[in-house]
Formats: sequence, C-alpha cells, structure tokens
Amino acid sequence: MRKPDPKAPDATGAPREGLSRRLILAGGAVLALGPQPAAAQAPARKAAPEPKPALEAKPDAPPAPAPKPLKAAPAQARLKPAPAPETAVWRLGSETAPPVLRIKLGEAVSLQVENATDKPLALHWHGVRNRNAMDGVGGITQAPIAPGETFLYAFTPPDAGTFLIRPLVVGGAGEPSGRGLAGLLVVDEPTPPAVDQDVTLLLQDWRLDDAGALVPFGQVAFAAAAGRLGSAVTVNGMPVPLALEARPGSRLRLRLANACNARVIRLRFDGIKAFVAAVDGQPTDTFEPLKATLPFAPGTRYDLLLDVPAELPAQAGPAGTILALVGQGLALATITLKGEPVAQQGRPAIASIPENKRLPAEIRLQSALRREFVLSGGVKPDPVKPGVAPTYTGDPARVWQVNGASGAAGAPPLFTVKRGQVVVLTIRNDSAFLQTLHLHGHVFRLLHQLDDGWEPYWLDTVQIPEGRSAQIAFVADNPGRWLLSSTVLERFDTGLWTSFEVT
Repeated sequence: MRKPDPKAPDATGAPREGLSRRLILAGGAVLALGPQPAAAQAPARKAAPEPKPALEAKPDAPPAPAPKPLKAAPAQARLKPAPAPETAVWRLGSETAPPVLRIKLGEAVSLQVENATDKPLALHWHGVRNRNAMDGVGGITQAPIAPGETFLYAFTPPDAGTFLIRPLVVGGAGEPSGRGLAGLLVVDEPTPPAVDQDVTLLLQDWRLDDAGALVPFGQVAFAAAAGRLGSAVTVNGMPVPLALEARPGSRLRLRLANACNARVIRLRFDGIKAFVAAVDGQPTDTFEPLKATLPFAPGTRYDLLLDVPAELPAQAGPAGTILALVGQGLALATITLKGEPVAQQGRPAIASIPENKRLPAEIRLQSALRREFVLSGGVKPDPVKPGVAPTYTGDPARVWQVNGASGAAGAPPLFTVKRGQVVVLTIRNDSAFLQTLHLHGHVFRLLHQLDDGWEPYWLDTVQIPEGRSAQIAFVADNPGRWLLSSTVLERFDTGLWTSFEVT
C-alpha cells in the first residue's frame, strides 16, 4: 500500500502539513449503566476475499439490564456572568454537565428516555455501529418521541470508544441541540491504557442575545450559510476555560467531542505534548499532531494521551492549555498541577490502543459498488458585491440537496446493497461552504485521490472543502436504512442528507 502523500488533503480536506506524520482522518456527569455481559453485535472477523457481515447478538444472550431513566427537560444555565440572568436551556439528566454514559465493552445500554420538552425528540448515538432501530433518527429509524412520551434505547455497542449523543429528528434537530441537549457514551476497552485520570470534554456553543437569552431558532439565514454559530462557548456545560487539576507527572486520557450545531475550529495544545490515540472512537497508531493542532468539526471525537509536566511551571499559571484557534485564541480548558508528584520510574512510554479486531484488516475495492454524491445548495457569494452577505431566496425547507434532491423521510434510498458488499462513495462538494458529513451505522476508510490506497485510520465523519471531492470506502455489513448526513444541524434540517439501504 502506498504511503500517504504528505501534500494530499487529509480527512478534513485540509493540507496535510498541518497534521502529524500518521495524519488523521479527527469530566461531565457520569451515569454508569449496570454491567450486563452480552455478545457484540459485530464480532471479530478476519480479512477475507468477501467481507463477512456483522452478526447480531445471539438470541440466547443474557437479557438487558433494567432501563435507567434519562429525562430531556427545560432547565436554567449560567452562560453569561452576573448580573445577566441565567439562560433557559434544555438538559439531558439532572446535572449541570451533559451526561457521560459509561460502560465496558460487551455491556448493554438500556435507557428509558423521557421527553419533557415541547418538541419531538430522538437521540442519535453518533459513531456507534448500532442496530438500525436504535440509531436514533426521528422520522427514519424510529418515530420521534412526542412531548410527554418515552422511548427505550436498548443495544450493545460492538466497539469500544468515545461516542457522541446528539438529538436528530428529520426537520427538527437544530433546536434541541442548540438548546443544550447532548451527551457522551464511553465504552471502555477490556484493558484500557493505564492512566491517572480519564477526562471527558464536551464542547458546545450557544447563540445568545444581549440579554443572555437564546436567539430564536429556524432562521433560514443560518441554515443557508455557515449554520448556527454560537456567541458563548462551554465545556462540560460550564463557561470556558474549564479548570482541570492533575498531579505533577501524571498521565491523562482526554476524550474530546464537538457537540456544537455548526462550529468548526482547530485545537491547539500549549505547554503539553498530546498524542492522538483514537479518532472518531476508533484506535489509530498513536501520533503527535504537527504544530500541536487538530481540526475539530461537529461530530468529531479525539482520544488523547498525555503526560503533564513533572514540575510546576517557572511562572504562575496553568501547566497546559487547550485552545480553540478563534480570533486571538480561546482557552477551552487549562491544566493546573496540584498534589503530590506521580512516580514515573518504570512507567512505559505512551503507546497505541490495540486495534479494533472487529473491523476488517483491509477492504477489497475490486468489486465495490461505486456511487457519486454531489452536494449543492445554500447561498453563494455575489461576485458583483464582494463582502456583502447574500440572501437566500429559495424554499426555506429545502435549502440543501444531495444529487439534486433534499432529504425527505418518504424518499427512497439512493441505492440498495446486499449485506457484506463493499461500497465506494465519491462525494463532491459543489456548495460555497466546507461540508462535514457523518456516515450512520458504519465506519469508513478515506481513500487516496488516485484510488490506490487508503489512510491508516477509520472514520465516521469527514470534512470536504468547497469545490473539492473525497472518496470513502466501507463494508455495508449492517442491515437497515442508513443516512449520510450533515453534522451541521441547520443544514440537516433543511435537506442536507440522503440514505442508502443494506438488505
């Protein structure tokens, strides 16, 4: 297999010189679900001329544990400093921080979700190669949860990793997300890396008016352009920067996830040497990002391993900072040394998380089903009036299209494949904006532009710059109707998604 070209675009569509040698594709409130051993839905398999389909859990698997309740309900949050009033938001669970559901690989998720908001709701388990009925797309894989009603999510994740929980209802995902509904699902490996702290960091932003209230939803101007970009940023539900404490010389695992409606940023790590150990929940050969920066779009997740300094910094202040490269730089989290130093003698160097054996060692492209998707819609800059924001004048419910059609619940899938078929999608972005897409129910490899190899990592989310194309390849081994959808939720609400079916 040819080595990656250092000048070719990475999985984000950005030039590679901003990334590492291996390149990339990309503490809240913890609710521990009761342990319940169960067969994985996609057991390990070896590479073969014809990829074997994933298997469902065995019929004689132990029953799922009793459901845990999880309520989506109105709440108040301090997003602006006093004397500004608190902001009316929505929240999953009763804690200030978004929930972190934590289980071990092989255990089952069993959640009775109650919708105490005034809008239809469904929770998508972003990145989980889930059973189709549990994927959580309201209007496609399930009926939306009506206000006052409940829905049972019960499944066994087939992979370890860090996964995002996002509201996703056809035509109505942006508002519940923009009001604050989000969370994380952490599935621990059987033998996780030895660390002193395992910390989750969930990024959200909020579009507020001068009085601290949420700006009204459903604005076509947002949907037709960059999406709903917030004016206030939180990590784990708290205004930034989030203050983290660590013992000198300790080793941390940071799990970062972007739950913003639309904000695409780059992360920079100051004062700390962070190594990427997993992208989009799947392990990768551990690497240090070049220039200590990483692209971070809605839906993406990173698992980082790092050793904090063994000694206090010479000057007062944090030992390390995670920055968002916005304006002059926005500190998202700081790491301050506190407590007794951790003994480092005999501790091994940071190493890779073992690869996911449930994924194929290779994908045979020779007999792949090949399809092309073209993304279009939204506003376009006016060459006669540079610098003037154009106005969208089309159908406000069909701002975006895939292959000339806006996503609709009743529309047939764009293609159908038999289970186990290899699929190669060429996705061309004919819009005037960077596009971020998420493949449901599967993970994929990003192909080289010449179709003669792929990058050494798995993804479920990819960025494609305006006027550019990307090719992805995956084994369609999960039966059901699945989406390829924008992770910018105002675009999803106005048509930027399509579907395919695996039979």
